[in-house]
Amino acid sequence: MTKLLLSLHVLAAILAVGPIAVAASMFPRFARDLPAAAAGAGAGDGTGDGTGAGSDGGAVKGRGAAAAALLHRICRGYALFGVAVPVFGMATGAQLGVLSDAWLVASLILTTLAAILLGAVVLPRQARMLGAAGIGLDEGEAVPVIPDPRAAAAQLAMVTGIFNLLWAIVVVLMIVRPGSTTGA
Repeated sequence: MTKLLLSLHVLAAILAVGPIAVAASMFPRFARDLPAAAAGAGAGDGTGDGTGAGSDGGAVKGRGAAAAALLHRICRGYALFGVAVPVFGMATGAQLGVLSDAWLVASLILTTLAAILLGAVVLPRQARMLGAAGIGLDEGEAVPVIPDPRAAAAQLAMVTGIFNLLWAIVVVLMIVRPGSTTGA
């Protein structure tokens, strides 16, 4: 049973956290030009389709806006699936009898911090940047104003880097297991 749980834990980590890490890291690159794409294509003013692909040559920028929207959807969707990672991890730890080991407790704390960072900072900032370009807004919802989209994208890239670093540390803790008596 332990091998099955460990396999599910590792698979969930690879299939859930991996896509989030990649998509979240790529998002700022596409998002930094979103307001310019929206302005060029009439997004948010009723003259465009909200993708930034207007008839005035904004098709390239429109693809960037579509890519940013897709990357945000990937992050949101896989974040829900990512809950399986600590669930299977805790089940595996319980089977191994290591739930109170320092390396596992540290990993759980870092995983919680990464989840909070994703849910409270990364995803809302992505949504706000998309909203500033008129993408993903509900009817009548106010368009958020981002004074400096390039700076906002740079800050988002930094926060995403911290998110990815937390997961990298967790991976190292899972492999090295400092202080573990179960062997490495």
